[in-house]
Amino acid sequence: MTDRSPKIRLYVDAPLGAGAELELAAQAHYLTGVMRRGAGDEVALFNGRDGEWRAVIAAAAKKRVSLRVEAQTAPQQDPPDLWLLFAPIKKARTDFIVEKATELGAARIRPVLTRFTNAERVRTDRLQAHAVEAAEQCGGTYVPAVDAPAKLAEVLAAWPGGRRLMFCDEARTARPVAEALAGQARGPWAILIGPEGGFSPDEAAALRAHPGVLPVTLGPRVLRADTAAAAAITAWQVALGDWR
Repeated sequence: MTDRSPKIRLYVDAPLGAGAELELAAQAHYLTGVMRRGAGDEVALFNGRDGEWRAVIAAAAKKRVSLRVEAQTAPQQDPPDLWLLFAPIKKARTDFIVEKATELGAARIRPVLTRFTNAERVRTDRLQAHAVEAAEQCGGTYVPAVDAPAKLAEVLAAWPGGRRLMFCDEARTARPVAEALAGQARGPWAILIGPEGGFSPDEAAALRAHPGVLPVTLGPRVLRADTAAAAAITAWQVALGDWR
């Protein structure tokens, strides 16, 4: 294995290994037209399963690029078993949440619909593309799946046993996040961020009563939903994740 990795990184949905040959169509224009790469140039490839590999462009055209995989440049590194649940907000801010969740190490991203959710129609395919782009840019070898939106009540009704849920509660009765996470066990976790209008009283009561829920506050200031998502993942990663 070598630590020399090309500057251009691409996600591909194909097995990777020494000697593999791939043909790219969707990324052909980016490689040849935008990045001006041609035959003999190197790119880094990852698929979310096999780590990162160095590949050489064997042939390049406007609509198709052929690659030959040569050597692994980084092993597969999966994030902790952490889900991010959030209520979709305005388009650009929802994009930000998905991008930062990918960079910070979320394993799964689940948009949830609450009573006060105020957002346009959620396009899961577009959000998944943002997750891919974030992984390409940050050097990650894993791309979290972005689920289709689901109602909060339905998500809680089908909640898997054994997965703890860190509920970012605006009520000042909850404990500060660092204090609440101290001494907690590692394992499957999730983080829930509410909408701009907060949770309804019924939703908040149902969350506090749900098995495995840990209510926390994110400090003395009210954070925007996108800021709260990044702050909550950071706090969890420091306490229980792979930043330790």
